[in-house]
Amino acid sequence: MSDVELLKPLRYRSIFISDTHLGFSGARADFLLDFLESVQCDTLYLVGDIIDIWEMRRRGLRWPDSHNAVVQNILKRARNGTRVIYIPGNHDEMFRDYAGMSIEGVSIELRAIHECADGRRLLVLHGDEFDTVVQCSRLAARLGSRMYAWLIRANHWVNRIRQVFNRPYWSLAAHLKHRTKNVMQYIANYEEALIHEARQAGVDGLVCGHIHHAEITDQSGVLYCNDGDWVESCTALVESRAGHLELLRWSDVRETLKSTSDDVADGRAA
Repeated sequence: MSDVELLKPLRYRSIFISDTHLGFSGARADFLLDFLESVQCDTLYLVGDIIDIWEMRRRGLRWPDSHNAVVQNILKRARNGTRVIYIPGNHDEMFRDYAGMSIEGVSIELRAIHECADGRRLLVLHGDEFDTVVQCSRLAARLGSRMYAWLIRANHWVNRIRQVFNRPYWSLAAHLKHRTKNVMQYIANYEEALIHEARQAGVDGLVCGHIHHAEITDQSGVLYCNDGDWVESCTALVESRAGHLELLRWSDVRETLKSTSDDVADGRAA
């Protein structure tokens, strides 16, 4: 029995994932596939930047089997009755032209309203339209994307070395972001803009992605949820049957599973 099989399946009412960046070499499609094969849900929201068109246009088509397996898993869910809603982001903005359509059972929308089991209404959107860098200068945004891609490649080699010493996954990019004042101010400004939008929409809160910074916080009665990414943090926002929302960090879950399986193995050996 594998580590993940010990807890299969995790059942949720709704799951929100974004910024998987399939087609980019830094995408953690292995973690994402692990996650998708370990969960069940009634509704799956794909909150933008699922496929990294920017990166594929710049570096050519790179589509490993693991990336294809993720897409096939999602399409299979849609065929088997899971409600799948795809809200394109800036890296896959070409799919915004198909808003209002359903393709292979996947509904494409620019934004959505999600009603939780406890009655709360959440605005669901990618969030790039509230990023001042993206809106003011596409060139700056693309340069920033290239620098970020370089950082993620460096992160890959850092974690290869950590694996040699049996150390858990660690995000170099997240470490640097949390220690850079300007970046933290950028995140704060982004959150403030999204919260204002939620108030204008008359909802109880929102779910977004885009900035690769997973967080749940209540600001003056408005719930801000960022479901993170599958490049650095490998996180998803999940809703329980009762309407409880929480962030699931899959790298941590995998470590927990590994610890659990080790305990089981020790118990069998005893």
